[in-house]
Amino acid sequence: MANQYSGNAPPLAQPAQETADPIIRRIGLSDLHDALRLGWEDFKAVPSHAIILCVIYPVLGLALARAVMGYAVLPLLFPLAAGFALLGPFAALGLYELSRRRELGEEASAWNAFDVFSSPSFGAMLGLGTLLLALFVVWIGVAQAVYVAAFGYASAAEIPDFVGRVLTTPQGWWLIVVGCGVGFLFALLALCISVVSFPLMLDRHATTGEAMVTSLRVVAANPVAMAAWGLIVAALLVAGSIPLFLGLAIVVPLLGHATWHLYRKVIAPDPHRRPIPPRPPREKRPAADFPANLFPWRRKDSV
Repeated sequence: MANQYSGNAPPLAQPAQETADPIIRRIGLSDLHDALRLGWEDFKAVPSHAIILCVIYPVLGLALARAVMGYAVLPLLFPLAAGFALLGPFAALGLYELSRRRELGEEASAWNAFDVFSSPSFGAMLGLGTLLLALFVVWIGVAQAVYVAAFGYASAAEIPDFVGRVLTTPQGWWLIVVGCGVGFLFALLALCISVVSFPLMLDRHATTGEAMVTSLRVVAANPVAMAAWGLIVAALLVAGSIPLFLGLAIVVPLLGHATWHLYRKVIAPDPHRRPIPPRPPREKRPAADFPANLFPWRRKDSV
């Protein structure tokens, strides 16, 4: 698989001075198709592992649906389902690791997917994941405000009542237009800051800021391809959500693996890759020092 990313995508012109910034390639729609094909190959090679990693996705979707209808806040069901996709790039961390290992010809098992937790850049990944979670929470709040602006605080009693309000009233049409427009802006923001961020952090151990800046550069250099990728992701997530979210057990692994291959196509390999320094060993502290060992600065002052 060493030459599968060479393609005909030339790198963008770089400054003459030496720089550590990743080199961005221009890609086309055929590269998106190839990324999906390679992602499907990864999924077929380790299907059980991918489903194990992502089974929480449809289960949580079902739980959200039940909780929403059970607590008479049905109008938030669609924003919850749509906004939960904002967390997809972070939820697919283990899938990136599986694709990376298969690319290198290494063993790719369920346990190997958890190696991502020991990555030197896992803290950076967690930071960006927290940012996406905050974006998700803000989206839910905005969606609730849009619904209140359209229909007030009276919630729909049941599904037929809600569907009738949305599809047969001027307020419902306004809700659809404004809600989808605002949701598009949130999805666009998430795509711009995370399209290659997590694979970059996993592969090159970049910081959160470096990864987000690189993702923005990728979108700026490939606006058509990235817009098409966003539409592909949205369409596949909608298709996977229709049968009670169960289709996401296939769609999410496919998109996770494909995102890794998309990263390989749009980011040129690092010609000056440096080995990762080993982590320093943790200092062993006797149990008798508890709870003083929770406050290391106090122990140093007392020496």
